[in-house]
Amino acid sequence: MDSEPRDGAGPEAPRMWHVTLSVAGPAAPLPDVRRALERLADDHPFLLTSRYADDRAEIRYWEEARTLHDAAALALRLWGEHRRTAQLPPWEIVGLEVIGRDTYHQRVAEGYGPPPASPVGVHPF
Repeated sequence: MDSEPRDGAGPEAPRMWHVTLSVAGPAAPLPDVRRALERLADDHPFLLTSRYADDRAEIRYWEEARTLHDAAALALRLWGEHRRTAQLPPWEIVGLEVIGRDTYHQRVAEGYGPPPASPVGVHPF
């Protein structure tokens, strides 16, 4: 786990964390879900990719924070804080993964992590 600061950075130096947020709830019209996720991407510029169905979505992005705890707290607020402005469905968070940049790249290199988001954007499952 990315617990040690690198390059002489002190414990207060922010780091990058890869976040995967999963949400689910009652079915909503697919075009509405897509537009809402596109608005969320406009509101949250670090959003890499979103995948969606009529009853669930997965959002992947990078978050800058000092600790994993801080990054997780920000991620847990993302959906609720943008629900009204992005007109997101009234879904609940059903999953959260936050990993450090080194762990993310190690997983990808070993072939068992999520591949880099390509193409970037909002896509159906």
